[in-house]
Amino acid sequence: MEKAKILIVDDEEDLCRILQFNLENEGYAVDVAYSGEEALEKLDATFSLVLLDVMMGGINGFETANKIHKEKNLDVPIIFLTAKDTENDLLTGFSLGADDYIAKPFSIKEVNARIKALLNRTRHLARDAGRTEPSKVWEDENLKVDYSRKDVLVDGLPVQLTRREFELFRLLFESPDRVYSREEILKTVWPEDGCVLDRTVDVHITRLRKKLREYGGRIMNRSGYGYYFSTL
Repeated sequence: MEKAKILIVDDEEDLCRILQFNLENEGYAVDVAYSGEEALEKLDATFSLVLLDVMMGGINGFETANKIHKEKNLDVPIIFLTAKDTENDLLTGFSLGADDYIAKPFSIKEVNARIKALLNRTRHLARDAGRTEPSKVWEDENLKVDYSRKDVLVDGLPVQLTRREFELFRLLFESPDRVYSREEILKTVWPEDGCVLDRTVDVHITRLRKKLREYGGRIMNRSGYGYYFSTL
């Protein structure tokens, strides 16, 4: 099997060397960029994953992630590495399409586990994408959901959802008024990643509510139980 190719982007050279040494020992092909600018020059469709530091000189990690998706048009999975760990930072990261978020200081074992889980999940999604799915469209006056195209439109305008956001929306939307615990959501939307925390669900729910505009208020929380999509 071809080695998964990982790009480490961090302006701390010692940390890059440690990560590169350990990830190569795990069997990955690893390249390093010491700035967002260098990362954008090196990054292409051959890379399987990016470890991206947020706090760098020049363009920061958030700006770099935005350029990766919008300017280079690459859908490569991204794990942010950062000493910042506030809810606003999490929201910003996930809104830019981040797949995971690891706060410094971290252990190499944690990084390895998260990379392995994310790559496994990405391969699983790629296999599913290759299967044909019958066209299935649901719509009412203001909301349209096209499952085969993975599209959601509100008031005729497309809602830009990440893969996880769409999977979370679909889970709640397809079983209206059914309350899902955070544990159930994690097992369904992040089935192969045991490192994802409960608050990751809360962060994604917050982003989803904002993106769905008037329909966002229908994603409800039942205190002590979990989340559901209300039919009322």
